[in-house]
Amino acid sequence: MVDVDSALRASAYSGKKKPKGGGGKEDKPSRKLEPFDPVAAYEKEKADAYSMWLVIFLGLLVGLIMRYVLMPTLDGPETILWLIPVLLITTLPSIHKLVIPNRYSDLYDKGNWFRSGFLFFFTFIAISFILSNPPLADIAPPTFAGGIDIAETDGVVSSEWKSGTYTLELNQGEVDVILGFAVRDNVDAESANIVVSIWGGKLGTEMISLANGTVIEQVSAQETFNQVENWTNLDKNGNPRVATHSKDIGMAYDLGTLTPGEYQIRVHLSEEGDPWDSNDWEREYTLKIRQSFTA
Repeated sequence: MVDVDSALRASAYSGKKKPKGGGGKEDKPSRKLEPFDPVAAYEKEKADAYSMWLVIFLGLLVGLIMRYVLMPTLDGPETILWLIPVLLITTLPSIHKLVIPNRYSDLYDKGNWFRSGFLFFFTFIAISFILSNPPLADIAPPTFAGGIDIAETDGVVSSEWKSGTYTLELNQGEVDVILGFAVRDNVDAESANIVVSIWGGKLGTEMISLANGTVIEQVSAQETFNQVENWTNLDKNGNPRVATHSKDIGMAYDLGTLTPGEYQIRVHLSEEGDPWDSNDWEREYTLKIRQSFTA
């Protein structure tokens, strides 16, 4: 514990000036305010405003050029789509000096270039997002909403979904399987083309086609999906993961009786996109069926 007298002595000692022969006399920070120049401040505000509108215009212009000139020449997402805008940030100081009069461009400092770079990049990102998504465009391919699943059936002890592999543990030598999945798209999932095939296990190298055509043509598969009351792979709330959104289009196929083994399910979804001619999505899932032996 420190008493009041000791604290006052310590405070008084620490407040004394250092002797001239010591490590040098420290100058007290000046409390005098810098004189305010309203004319200079007004000029700086005008310069910042010119810079802001110039950068916003450049971001919009680059976004329009990338969307309507460059993207139609590509087949899909490429590194150049984000590399060019990032490299253009380094040209902002030169563009300012070319476009903005010297009386304003001479007022810019490093802080201006830092803010201009961020404003340019986020303006480009915003306009690109608007121009590349519905209703102006569609660059996202149709996909499966939640992988694959099977209808709840007797004989399945446990199931596990991990990294595209669906593992079933059986307490018997075979199981009746109704395979289900759901197609999801951001515009029109019904018009997407779907090709699904399965092989492996007792099928060997023979490939069996489950679906081939547009999603809307898979009428019987959609009816089978709607007739399934319970699915095996559920989330923590007890809801099926295979189709989590009301717009997902579910399809199911009766594979009959399957024995333990590995089955490969290959999926290809495609649609006519904009600006790209075709938006494609491919996946290969593995269905593992194992018989568990208990004492």
